[in-house]
Amino acid sequence: MTEQTGKAAAGGDPHQPYTGDVAVGGPPQTLELETLTVTKIAVGGMANNAYVVSCRASGALVIVDAAAEAEALLALVGELGHGALSAVVTTHRHPDHWGALAQVVQATGARTYAGAADVAGIPVPTDVPLHHGDEVPIGDASARVVALPGHTPGSIGLVLEASSRAPVVLSGDALFPGGIGRTTSPEEFTSAYDAAVRELFDVLPDPARILPGHGRDSTLGAERPALPEWRARGW
Repeated sequence: MTEQTGKAAAGGDPHQPYTGDVAVGGPPQTLELETLTVTKIAVGGMANNAYVVSCRASGALVIVDAAAEAEALLALVGELGHGALSAVVTTHRHPDHWGALAQVVQATGARTYAGAADVAGIPVPTDVPLHHGDEVPIGDASARVVALPGHTPGSIGLVLEASSRAPVVLSGDALFPGGIGRTTSPEEFTSAYDAAVRELFDVLPDPARILPGHGRDSTLGAERPALPEWRARGW
């Protein structure tokens, strides 16, 4: 398939195009890129999105946010191919994003990654603290780390295929369709807003797809016209 096409995965209709609309208890969906695939599944009581990113060449697998339902995540990893799970990346320290982390790591031996400023708030030890500009290896490919502090001090996003026509941003709770992730002070909002503009909107093209920590996908182009409104309202 070509870039930014997709299919339902692991129990879904293989002819169903990728929409990014998943529900807890429902089938995941897979977005196929040039060098990677991204499988999205909704898990847990807060309907978190967890993502399994796979290298198309090697089959290596990385989970982004082992949020809940370890058995479902491990079953999905087993269904997605021959590659081993090499890493679990946690986008930020809030408990709904690492609820299944300990079980997944115990079952697989995967290395753990998280934003350096959030490591102390995640009870599972972090093997690799991440900083802005780091790369997380995914087989023959990698994901670029962008620091998006505000929702939490160590919130990060991962940019996949950054140089392509339509990169993919796994944004955690830092950026959603309709606005910046929840903040609790004007200073946190300013930090989150400025980071999203500086690291995402100012450098990536409009077709770049946002895959957030909860809910539906969007694109930078769809959200860009609302930036002045977000700034003015402060959330």
